[in-house]
Amino acid sequence: MVRILESLLFVADGPVALEQLARILDVDRERVEAAISQWQVDRAGSGLIIQRKGNEVQMVTAPEMAPYVERFLGIQLSGRLSPAALETLGIVAYRQPVTRAQVEAIRGVNSEGVLGTLVARGLVCEVGRLEAAGRPILYGTTFEFLRYFGLRDLTQLPPLPD
Repeated sequence: MVRILESLLFVADGPVALEQLARILDVDRERVEAAISQWQVDRAGSGLIIQRKGNEVQMVTAPEMAPYVERFLGIQLSGRLSPAALETLGIVAYRQPVTRAQVEAIRGVNSEGVLGTLVARGLVCEVGRLEAAGRPILYGTTFEFLRYFGLRDLTQLPPLPD
């Protein structure tokens, strides 16, 4: 089953829900989780990793392979994030789901533009609406965020200082 899982994730054009994999493999979700864990053990140190965000997984190249892949594909880095973007992205990553007003309360400045930039770069996306007056957008991080920072999942974020 591990080989089938690997094949499915290899051909997938984006993140795949664990429930979808369970249906395709005709097993329960726990068996899919076990197969993912086994794949990670078997492929430790390889050029590929499985990223996870919530109930979705995706096979990607390992972060340390990025310079070689970029050179092979002729990709130029699209530029670094500004300090304001990094600050906002950090707030979203650690507090998600979070509204723009909540981000602004922490930063102390208007964050509409920087959130728009992060959405445009695919690092942040709308994950829902807050059940409050005006139904403000709730923001969360994306798979692109994980890829950009070379994280397997959100548990790899460094701990916040006290």
